[in-house]
Amino acid sequence: MKQTDRTDDQEVEFSSGVAAFEAKHFSRAMQLLSPFAETDAQAQHMLAIMYQNGLGTVENPEQAFKMMQASAEQGYPIAQHGLGFMYMQGECVEKDSKKAIEWFEKAAAQGLQGSLTTLAMMYEQGEGVEKNLEKAKELYQAAGFDDLG
Repeated sequence: MKQTDRTDDQEVEFSSGVAAFEAKHFSRAMQLLSPFAETDAQAQHMLAIMYQNGLGTVENPEQAFKMMQASAEQGYPIAQHGLGFMYMQGECVEKDSKKAIEWFEKAAAQGLQGSLTTLAMMYEQGEGVEKNLEKAKELYQAAGFDDLG
């Protein structure tokens, strides 16, 4: 369900769910955003965070991964970064540096500064990739930093 496909009532419910999430009223956010979980990338991302951390619901790593992946696959950059982080840390899914890099790169391609910086650090330290200081420098510059570290 794209935002433009929502009825006025659905838009109010969605907006209320986002507001509840931002106000840290997670039980209410879970209730309001769950109906949008099938198709809305932003709702999927927020639900993933709640499932991952047990906010307003019981902690559920499998559901957290499923929601984060669904959102990331729709091209939602913050979810792509989140999925990359899950793979990098082995949180909610088996650790996989190659998949982490793939998802960070997708988010970085959309200009997400956190992903650019994370990738830069990975290349700088040779974490999950072959150490490449030139690539790290390029990524730091793309993220708005002047030099390594």
